[in-house]
This record gives sequence, structure tokens and C-alpha cells, in this order.
Amino acid sequence: MSTPPHTSELVAVVTGGSGGIGSAICARLARDGYKVVVGAGSNLERATDIAAQLTGDDHCALPLPVTDSRALTEAAGSVADRYGKVDLLVNCAGTTEPVPHDDLDALSDAIIDRIFTTNWRGPFAAVRAFRPLLEKADMPVVVNISSIAAVTGQGSNVAYCASKAALDSMTRSLGRALAPKIRVVSVSPGWVLGEYASRFPADYIQNQTDQTPLNQLATPDDVAAAVSVAARELVLTTGSIIPVDGGRPLGVN
Repeated sequence: MSTPPHTSELVAVVTGGSGGIGSAICARLARDGYKVVVGAGSNLERATDIAAQLTGDDHCALPLPVTDSRALTEAAGSVADRYGKVDLLVNCAGTTEPVPHDDLDALSDAIIDRIFTTNWRGPFAAVRAFRPLLEKADMPVVVNISSIAAVTGQGSNVAYCASKAALDSMTRSLGRALAPKIRVVSVSPGWVLGEYASRFPADYIQNQTDQTPLNQLATPDDVAAAVSVAARELVLTTGSIIPVDGGRPLGVN
């Protein structure tokens, strides 16, 4: 016999939940009292381990490959059976590949398609799949994890910057289209210390820090805190982009 949906409890679905930022978001939301669905793109074993370590109970891990719309619909069905609704959808899954901005030939069609399929179509497909469950919640929210590259045009490659700009545009469009029932916001980090940043030389990361007015880079926990506040406190905010970047676009003198 299946377990009756826990309709009175908060439920969060996090795509890319097994990554560095995604796992920090899952941990924060669990502490906030959410039942968390840790979404996995390919590493379901890691997602399962993360779910097992979260504060509280009744968390789970599910395959949530954002490039596969049918799989997202199937996952939404599983969430419906277990929880009955979704209060918060966090679109954290993303991808990129360092390519110099002036090397147009190196930014192949395959790289461009992979980035846009994951970073823009993926979040849209996730919203489309989980919209019926979001509409069953009292105050549902979608949080898209973007990047200040959407504004600065500086990032791992031209397509990555463009994909995040498109994601922010989608946030504004869906903030209007899904109102008044569903709020939609972007949380937009700058450099985030962790697995990706660790691939770069220490002096490069220090230079990025030095160019940030608050003289520090974000951590995954900083991003998670912004997601928490956007979901729980900013109840009159929708279609907005919330920076978590230490003032990086302002530069320094």
C-alpha cells in the first residue's frame, strides 16, 4: 500500500541536487523543514547518499535528467504519489565548458546545443512537468539558479553567458505568466567556491576575489541561503533576479 501524500508538509524538488551547490541547497531546505527530493542527472547513487544524510525524514532521491522531458514527467508522477504537491522547485542543474570568448571556432554547435538544452530548456521543461504539483501548494515558488554572467557577459564561454541571460528572461516571463499562483525568481551567484572553482589556479581565484567589492566569493551555503529567503520570506517578489555575488559587477577602483 502506498503512503498517503503528506499534503500539509512543505515539499521541495531540486534538480542538480547531487552537485556542490545543489547539495548545499538540499541541506538548507531540509533544515528549513522541507521534505526534499534530491534530483540526479546521472549519479543517482550520490543523490541517494545526500538524501539519506539530510536533517529530518521522508526525503528521497529521484532521476531528474533535465534534458529528458519524458523522464521529468515520470518523476513528477512519482513525486505526486509520494507527496501530493510541490511547494518549491529549484532548477539547479546546469553545465558549461571553458572556451575563450574570442575563439568562435572552438565554441562548436555541439557545445552550444548542450549548454542551452541543459541551462535553458531544462529548467523550462522542469517547470512544465511540475506545474500541476506546484499549483496544488498554497504558496508555490520556482527558483532558477542563474549567474551574474547573464549580466556581465563574462563567464566560461559566450554560450554559457547567453544561456543564463535566457534563463533570467524566462524568470521574468514565467513570473508574469504563472502569476498570481506561482512565484518565479532567479538566484544569481558570481564565482562560487567549490568543485568548479577548484579547477582554476589559486592566483586566478584570488584575482577574482580582489575584484569583488566585498572581497570574498560566494560559497554554496550562501547560494542556499538566498534560495531559502526567496522561497520563505520574499513573498511579494516574482520575476526578479537576486544577486549573490559580493557586488562583483560593480568592480573595484
